[in-house]
Amino acid sequence: MTEGTLVDRLWTVGQVAAQFGVTVRTLHHYDQIGLLAPSERSYAGYRQYTTADLERLQSIVVYRRLGFSLEDVAALVDGDGEDLTTHLCRQRDAVTTRLHEVQDLLAAIDKALEKQMSNEPATTADMVELFGEAWEDADTEAEQKWGDSAAWKESKRRTKDYTRADWAAIKGEADALQQAFVDAKRAGLPPTSEVAMDAAEAHRLHIDQWFYALDHAFHRNLGDLYVQDPRFTATYDESLGEPGLAAYVREAIHANADRHS
Repeated sequence: MTEGTLVDRLWTVGQVAAQFGVTVRTLHHYDQIGLLAPSERSYAGYRQYTTADLERLQSIVVYRRLGFSLEDVAALVDGDGEDLTTHLCRQRDAVTTRLHEVQDLLAAIDKALEKQMSNEPATTADMVELFGEAWEDADTEAEQKWGDSAAWKESKRRTKDYTRADWAAIKGEADALQQAFVDAKRAGLPPTSEVAMDAAEAHRLHIDQWFYALDHAFHRNLGDLYVQDPRFTATYDESLGEPGLAAYVREAIHANADRHS
């Protein structure tokens, strides 16, 4: 019930209970403790509430919903010498304080929820958003081709609990590694240069850290695959807009493996 809806009439306890959403028992309790007593009686002797009584009840309901004890409510609504404006301002201040408390609590819940959700494994939708719509087909095809290998099984074991944040970090690292090869090649540096070999070593460590154990001998095989499989070649040469990049990466990987032999 809001201010301005009260009219000059008398109300029975049942009518007041229905209008304010409180129980008759609650109203009787307020009467017993002196918090709110009906001011009038009907011809038949039944106690009735006046408009002033309902205005007082309206304040009581607000304070109770804010969590104040009955003792505190009594002190608030019995403010000696307060005019209505002062009382309403104090009531507003109390609501504002509780509102800020609720907002702080909501922010804390949202933060905890975000943390919880960020710890959940990435979904297929997350992967497609990060890596593109072709990711699902590529993943299925790769499993068909290498699903029986130890490297594939280890990769699946490691990545099954990776979160969206993990995959975003992986993608960021992979993009930076590819760009390092592009920059070295465009700078005219041979694949046997320190810069190119360092990029190859970073590439090996990236896979070793995130997916499966990758020594230099196995890394050589992976480099060979980049030029033997047209899809890998296209990923480097076409997607990155640098013709001959796959072969360049392969030579850098072999040079780095030789360096560590």
